[in-house]
Amino acid sequence: MENKPFAITLDVGSSRANHTGSWRSERPVYADHLPPCNAACPAGEDIQGWLYLAEEGRYREAFEKLTLDNPMPAVMGRVCYHPCETACNRGKLDTAVGINAVERFLGDEAIRQGWRFQKQAAASGKRVLIVGAGPSGLSAAYHLARRGHAVTIREAGPMAGGMMRFGIPKYRLPRDILDAEIARILDLGVTLELNAKIDDIKAAMQGFDATFLAIGAQLAKRAYVPAAEGARILDAVSVLRSMEGAEAPKLGRRVVIYGGGNTALDVARTARRLGAEEALIVYRRTRDRMPAHDFEVEEALDEGVMMKWLSTIKHMEDGKITVERMALDEKGFPQPTGTLETLEADSLVLALGQDVDLGLIKDVPGLISENGGIDVDPGMMTKLPGLFAGGDAVPAERTVTVAMGHGKKAAANIDAWLAGKIYEPAPKHGEAAFARLNTWYYTDAPHQVRAKLDAARRVDGFAEVVQGLDAETALFEARRCLSCGNCFECDNCYGVCPDNAIIKLGAGNRYRIDTDFCKGCGLCAAECPCGAIDMVPEQI
Repeated sequence: MENKPFAITLDVGSSRANHTGSWRSERPVYADHLPPCNAACPAGEDIQGWLYLAEEGRYREAFEKLTLDNPMPAVMGRVCYHPCETACNRGKLDTAVGINAVERFLGDEAIRQGWRFQKQAAASGKRVLIVGAGPSGLSAAYHLARRGHAVTIREAGPMAGGMMRFGIPKYRLPRDILDAEIARILDLGVTLELNAKIDDIKAAMQGFDATFLAIGAQLAKRAYVPAAEGARILDAVSVLRSMEGAEAPKLGRRVVIYGGGNTALDVARTARRLGAEEALIVYRRTRDRMPAHDFEVEEALDEGVMMKWLSTIKHMEDGKITVERMALDEKGFPQPTGTLETLEADSLVLALGQDVDLGLIKDVPGLISENGGIDVDPGMMTKLPGLFAGGDAVPAERTVTVAMGHGKKAAANIDAWLAGKIYEPAPKHGEAAFARLNTWYYTDAPHQVRAKLDAARRVDGFAEVVQGLDAETALFEARRCLSCGNCFECDNCYGVCPDNAIIKLGAGNRYRIDTDFCKGCGLCAAECPCGAIDMVPEQI
């Protein structure tokens, strides 16, 4: 072989003549995948979509994108238990993106800036009645009004908000925030009638083209606790509801709360703010079996709330409560031990759950399910044509976020039903798994922690405990998003392709693959940070 003093190169242009695409057995395809945060959101938010706008500082556009699904971001940014963050792929890399904190920032910014909603459709001429002004009813009203329907909400209570107002304390949800977001919905032309309790749903439906039942679970579950005459026993729902009145409830210096959910914690923390020196939660299981969220347990403990696990209340009399110690059996269920203990208490508050008052539909057969809720089909409609239901009244997890999602889903189905159609939701993409990501390309970025009031300052009043992010920290937190499963035009594929087969189509238009030259090596898919390129078998 003849030695050459320099490398032999191809003539100019000859590589374009070599159509290496003919070698291909697989081809790369740009694909969109469902981010796990979006998949986990009960309100159906396009979380990744509005985070993308927020990370560019386009806050007004992010707010508008977010509120296509959820009209109350400032509320949800405070009270949602953010299952999106539990599902977030970034949590497997370092810590989850603070989605809830950024949502709250956008909601607060909208209130500060006075951003309003605009109707998206002309008047339809259809009238819809909504029974209940809680999260589900308000959500449905918003989505229906934006579709051009005339909406009337009838609320049995003196104020709108449902359990957001009467079940969530002010230190978690300031009332000026709640009022501002309700007002923005009503500004769409929604009619709100307060102190308008409905006893007969069929009669109430007259004159309306469709009706949505959004009655919350506002009846406290009762449990028989033997008590001497004069023993002060209250229920948690009444205690929290009375906090919206002119006079706060009198609980005394020593308060015992029976239950293990978030409502029990809310009552205990409220009691501390009302001057109780001792607020003790009695729960029959262990902490790890407690249905309350762990971060709320920690905040309660910080504020001096005490916990008595594996205990059940047997009797109350003369400022004393008798409790029995429990023990877990081999299956993890609490069993009585016969060991009794006496606690000093001025009042006992029962926080054992809530039921829904279904008296307004008692004369309509076939509406109540076996578990005591309202029976609905997949389109949220009951067996009575034109009557839809959602929120706490139907079998589902009882949270504000779920209720918001029910209102949105019901509105879409009501809108279709009014037009003589059946609502067909858009098909969902396959989920973007963590294994698809190339995390080498993502730098470390610490989670931005929301500040909290010092524990000593919290119990002096009802000031908000958890503070929000400012514009700088919200921007940083939004930029921690990995854009799982969806191209964000990082140019990695363009830079690593050995065949120059990636064609840039301009900002916002992503890329095209020139199949004459792509030989299917898969390098672009392997090096895509967000897993937005699939390798599929070539069609022969």
